[in-house]
Amino acid sequence: MVLHRAGQQRRPPVADGNPFATVANPALAEQVSGPRDALAEDPVPADTAWQLVHDELMLDGNARLNLATFVTTWMEPQAVRLMTECVDKNMIDKDEYPQTAEFERRCVSILADLWHAPDPAGVVGCSTTGSSEACMLAGLALKRRWSAGRAAGEVRRPNLVMGINVQVCWEKFCNYWEVEPRLVPMEGDRLHLTAQEAVAHCDENTIGVVAVLGSTFDGSYEPVAEIAAALDALQRRTGWDIPLHVDGASGAMIAPFLDPDLEWDFRLGRVASINTSGHKYGLVYPGVGWVLWRDRDALPEDLIFNVNYLGGSMPTFALNFSRPGAEVVAQYYTFFRLGRAGFRAVQQASRDVALHLSGEIAAMGPFRLLTRGDQLPVFAFTTNADVEAFNVFDVSRRLRERGWLVPAYTFPANRTDLTVLRVVVRNGFTHDLADLLLADLRRLLPELEAQPGPLHTAGDATGFHH
Repeated sequence: MVLHRAGQQRRPPVADGNPFATVANPALAEQVSGPRDALAEDPVPADTAWQLVHDELMLDGNARLNLATFVTTWMEPQAVRLMTECVDKNMIDKDEYPQTAEFERRCVSILADLWHAPDPAGVVGCSTTGSSEACMLAGLALKRRWSAGRAAGEVRRPNLVMGINVQVCWEKFCNYWEVEPRLVPMEGDRLHLTAQEAVAHCDENTIGVVAVLGSTFDGSYEPVAEIAAALDALQRRTGWDIPLHVDGASGAMIAPFLDPDLEWDFRLGRVASINTSGHKYGLVYPGVGWVLWRDRDALPEDLIFNVNYLGGSMPTFALNFSRPGAEVVAQYYTFFRLGRAGFRAVQQASRDVALHLSGEIAAMGPFRLLTRGDQLPVFAFTTNADVEAFNVFDVSRRLRERGWLVPAYTFPANRTDLTVLRVVVRNGFTHDLADLLLADLRRLLPELEAQPGPLHTAGDATGFHH
């Protein structure tokens, strides 16, 4: 199969003096196109290059109507201005950009306080490019901590216990660092990891258990406190001290504000580390994530590097080296701008819209809710058993005609029989937009119900689990 074809016919090169001293020429723009396989011989004016790139990007979907992604699609102009001012700053150069490094430190302290660290000053944490890198770092710490407890020369294969609903980055971690992934499948109405299933899959070679605060499949919280209690009981029976990592990519920035009495964080002694995505419900444009360990004992010292910072030494632990500092600055701005009350208001607005949407969809008749959006502002729904004219893939395709990106996909083992639509409500998706979505869905239903049968299959599934 040919993946790429070289040697496409090129337009004749056009040059007209110094491109940095000219303006966009419409006639010139008609004669050039963007490079597809190789650089053109000559430069083009900046405005011409901008116009052609801009025009091609019109083919992308509208980010604000993308109900598939968890990633932030709107920020205030002031935040965008700050990011533009910092776009040239390299986050790794802490000595050259000490105030950006200071903002990173402040963000770690704010999260430590938000997640009830027993000693916020003793917490170790850092920014990352997103939760995927954060999970890799947390997994490495779990493996290195487990290895430190093994006798020299002892050969055993470590394993990591988690529900099959985890984000794919955890499977990547296990593959890259040679850890056996013990993925607990779904069964019946159990669509995520439970305490009973977690401990049933543990043994003396388990480096940790991953609990997800906000499953990407349906928006539900896994029972972190129950899992922690079950691991405490397992240690009392067997002596196995198995740490718990909370993948709070989304929920770690929802629960502190909307579910303050829910114990899922460092209030539980079993929780060794937590990650979140600043660019999801942390309300920052892509890509920034965070990972924190409850204390220095949870992060082996040999994984920490020290960099020069204001004449002193700052510990750092990351997979990436050079990366932009703009997102870290934007995260600090958002913390500064909103405070606790502001975050609470924003997240509550998203949950209110999700509950409104899910309630109206359930009342339409053909659909059945799996979740309501009362944990993450995310819900999944499917068609009722008696609906034969259309399926979830038909609904997704028809909504796309109006610009709505609503993913339809099949659940993993052992619930591949379950196909759903999922809606992610984020900051900026208003009640007005929600009502427009509902109006379009109601308008489509008579046409869908008039079909002789479903027109699309699971082969058309879109697995938006990010």
